[in-house]
Formats: sequence, structure tokens, C-alpha cells
Amino acid sequence: MSTLLADWRHPLLHRRVWALAAPMILSNLSVPLVTLVDSAIAGHLPQARQLAAVAMGGAFYTALLGILAFLRMGTTGFAAQASGRRDGAALRQILLQAGLLGLGLSLVLLLMASLALEPLLAWLGLDPAFAELAARFLHLRLLGLPAALLSYALIGWLLGTQDARTPLVLLLTTNALNLLLVTAFVLGLGAGVQGIALASVLAEWSGMLLGLGLVLRRLRLWPGRIDRQALRQLASWRPLLAVNRDIFIRSLALQAVFLLFAAQGAQLGETTVAVNALLLNGLLVTAFALDGLAHAVEALAGHALGAREGATLRRVLVIAGGWSLLASLVFAVAFALGGDLFVALQSDIAAVRQEAHAYLPYLALLPLIAMVSYLLDGLFIGATRAREMRNSMLLALLLALPLGGLLRGLGNHGLWLAFLTFMALRGLISALLAWRLARREGWLDDHASA
Repeated sequence: MSTLLADWRHPLLHRRVWALAAPMILSNLSVPLVTLVDSAIAGHLPQARQLAAVAMGGAFYTALLGILAFLRMGTTGFAAQASGRRDGAALRQILLQAGLLGLGLSLVLLLMASLALEPLLAWLGLDPAFAELAARFLHLRLLGLPAALLSYALIGWLLGTQDARTPLVLLLTTNALNLLLVTAFVLGLGAGVQGIALASVLAEWSGMLLGLGLVLRRLRLWPGRIDRQALRQLASWRPLLAVNRDIFIRSLALQAVFLLFAAQGAQLGETTVAVNALLLNGLLVTAFALDGLAHAVEALAGHALGAREGATLRRVLVIAGGWSLLASLVFAVAFALGGDLFVALQSDIAAVRQEAHAYLPYLALLPLIAMVSYLLDGLFIGATRAREMRNSMLLALLLALPLGGLLRGLGNHGLWLAFLTFMALRGLISALLAWRLARREGWLDDHASA
């Protein structure tokens, strides 16, 4: 206990944690505003079909970016460790590799979309006129995918070098420009659904180019040269590809959990679907704060590992863990006391409000249960140990699935109990894997105290 208190009483490290966490929290908050603004503008178009096309296309694009977020996470850990070693050559190498990987992925996905998008919409059995409008929106919207993935690489690299302010500037600039362009194109020029898509594409490319310029300027702080011969060797790509592969599998598993949650809830009626969607927005709000602290752990833990500073790594985990616990308690109390108000702000349907009240205790418990997995994901990413993060997710899913089946008789209560159990298992398994790794190998390979 005395060691924990000594680690907590480290004001400089507290400032370093919040210097990274606060901008990332604000950055996270800015991301959903793009979809919100697009939907609000589309809601003033003359046809409901136009709003539906924007909503559907926006949801598809957001889900795609969520799955591809491994590029940001995979880049952060390698960049953090290279910055800890003061290795300018490695920083250049990871930046170029992440950028090329993002560009390659985006080109493959654009090719797939050009071939499969229309057949997919036809297979869904959508109204032909709506399907055509949605396809036009998505084809144009996907032109921003290369910029979005390159921005992921840039943001991951910047966070790895302990710069969270520049990503905040990039995201705020991109979102502000999107707001201005979508207003001008749709309300000013009458460009309709295609104007909304074009505004987002131009904003994403502008933000990426701004970020590239800022990153190149920041590279001057890290002298070094790229090993061009290594870039042509598969061995130099394997670590990055392996980490991104594992994070990708982990992200797919997490998306599967939310898909199963939604599908199971749909069998319980429309009101239950609405209730669960509103309550899960509470998890989204909580994630803004806890993910910000996890991002700080990614950068600081990776830096400590690169610099081989075991004591700093331990202090980072204690301080970020303490703040995560405090934030989770605040959210838990807020949802317990103000959960009805949180639901009422999102819906004025009496049946939804009434049914949601019965499930508020689950929402109050969720931040406390989810906290551990968020924090340890940050540690695994910073240590570029994505395999452990992947395994904890898959094991938690495999263990929680049978429980979900056993609790089906309890209706939505059973569904929420299974979901909370999954989140608890995810955190517990992550903690066990981290402990076993520290005991077996040591986080610094030489069994330094961490």
C-alpha cells in the first residue's frame, strides 16, 4: 500500500497523464459531431429518403472506421517505444509503414466497394430508389477513406510521441470545416445528399494534409534516416502487421458482442431495442473519459518501456488507474441518481422512459466494470502486446456466450447480466494475462520492477 501511495504522489506524472488524456477526451467528443451534423442537415431536406440514406451511409462508414481503428492503436505503441529510445530512424520507419498500410487498405476497400456495394444493397431488399440514393452517397463518402486511414496513422504516431494537442487540432479543424462545407453545399448550393458526402470528404482530406504538415515539422525533433532496404524486407513489416492483425480480430469480436446484444434485444420488442440503444449511449459517454486515460497509458507506458524505466511504468498505471476509478465512480453515481434524466433527454416516449428505469442499475454498474479492460488495453497497446488484448476479448466472448443462452428466460434483464459479465470477464482475463506476462517475462524483458 505504501508503494501505491508513493507512486500516486507524483505531481509531474499526474500532469503528464492529463496533458495527454484531456485533449484525447475532447478529441473523442468531437468525432460523433460529424454524423450528428450530417443527420441534422439531412433532416431539413425535402424527402425522408434523403435523411435515411445519410443515416444509413453514415452508420456504415462509422462502423467501418471503428473496425479499422487498429491502424491508430497499432501505430501508437511502436511510436511510443521508439520515442522512449530516442530513435528517430524507427519513428520515421513506423510513420511510413503505417501510412503505406493505411493507403493500401483504403485502396483495397475502395475496389471492393466499387464491385460489391450495389449487389449488397440489392441483397438487403431495399427500395430501388432508396438503394440508388444510398449507393451514390456511399460511393462518394468512401473517397474520404484514404484520408481517414492516413489520419489514423498520423494521430497514432503523434500520440506515441506524447503529443495529444496536435490530434485535437486536427480533429477540431476537420469537424469545423465539415460543418462549414456541409452548410454551404446543402443549404447554400442545394447539393442535397451528395453535397453532404462531398463536404465530409473534402474536410477529411484537408485535415489529413494539415496533419501531415504538422507531423513532418515535428519530425525535426527526432534526427534519423529511414532504412529503405528494410522497407523492402517482409521481416521489418511483421511486428506492425502482427499487432494490427490482433487488434483487428479483437475489434471484430467486440463488434460481434454489440451485434448480438442488438439482435437479442430485437426479439424482445421495439421498445426494448430503443431502451437498450439509449442506455448504451451511457457506455459511449463513459468511454470518452476512460478512453482518454487509456490513450495516456498507451503513450506513457510505451515511452517507459522504450526508455526501460520500470518505475515510471508502474507509476503510470497507478496514476491512470486511480483517475479511471474516480471517473468511473462519478459516472456510476451520476447514472444511479440521474439515469432517468439521461433517458428523458434522449426520448420523450413514455413507454421507453418507463421501461428504461428498470435497467438503470445495470448502467450504473457498467463504468466500474468496464474500467479495468479500458486501462489494460492501453497498457497492451503501449507494450505492443496486442495478442494478449485479442485473447482476453475472445476468451471473454466464448465464456459469456453460453451464459447469454442460459439467461434468455430472464428477458432483457438476462441480456444485461450477460453483457455485464462479458465486460467483467474481459477485464479479469486482461488482468490475469498482464500479471502472468509480468511474472514470466517482465514488461522490460530483464524482469525490471513494473
